[in-house]
Amino acid sequence: MRETPRSQGTASETGSELPQHRPGRAFAHTTGASGSGTPHRSDGRSPQTPRGARQTGPGGRPGTTPPVPGRSAFLLSLVSSLLTVFALLTWQVAADGPLRGLDERIGRTVVGHGPARLTEFLADLGNMQVALPVLGCAIVYTLLRGARRAPLSAALAMAAVPALIVPLKDLIARPGPLTEATGYYPSGHAATAAVAYGAAALLLAPRTGPAGRSTWSWTMPVAAALLTLATGIGLVLRGYHWPLDVLGSWCLSGLLLLALSWSSCSSRRRQPTE
Repeated sequence: MRETPRSQGTASETGSELPQHRPGRAFAHTTGASGSGTPHRSDGRSPQTPRGARQTGPGGRPGTTPPVPGRSAFLLSLVSSLLTVFALLTWQVAADGPLRGLDERIGRTVVGHGPARLTEFLADLGNMQVALPVLGCAIVYTLLRGARRAPLSAALAMAAVPALIVPLKDLIARPGPLTEATGYYPSGHAATAAVAYGAAALLLAPRTGPAGRSTWSWTMPVAAALLTLATGIGLVLRGYHWPLDVLGSWCLSGLLLLALSWSSCSSRRRQPTE
């Protein structure tokens, strides 16, 4: 039922009785409110607006909204998908399955295509001498801005690349496209580029000013994705890796970046709002 304020007597009126409570109606003014007449709910219930239901942060300021439940489910689905694809690719490569045969036919067809200098430059984007300084600059910048957990998580993600890639290379021992030497699956250069550029984008995108947040929040990840894709194309066209070597590395790198993204979001939620 709609709540409407009842008309009250003015100060010049004498002999007026106190307002009586009518069934089905709530007073629009609280009795004994020092005559301020400020309207608010008289039944003591909390306001029905979302702002009234939010928890306050330190000092009584409005706190942050709780994490959306759908985000966790989305991250779990991405992790499951990446693990499934990586397991399938690794099984096909290790067992010399039909997918490996198709992969090698495609690799032999495209190797040597494109301008040699350009494809070599793209492949070099995955070198540690190129990718690690980019990530290092992003880590130093975020440290200077006062962040601690996110830069440490990015450094750990980068350190996890050789810890994961090297044992898999030795275990699967896949020969390369232009050599009989083994240890080409998964690609270390592709993983280095993906994690270094992706982690740098995750560190820098939330640190931009309010005026550029809407632009930089998506341009940084897009730039990282383009650099990663260009590195993979260069590695395949130069004959340094088979296509599945690159795809397998991207799956592992995606898992590391998802872990980094989750850690960064958790750290930002714990920080008090200003």
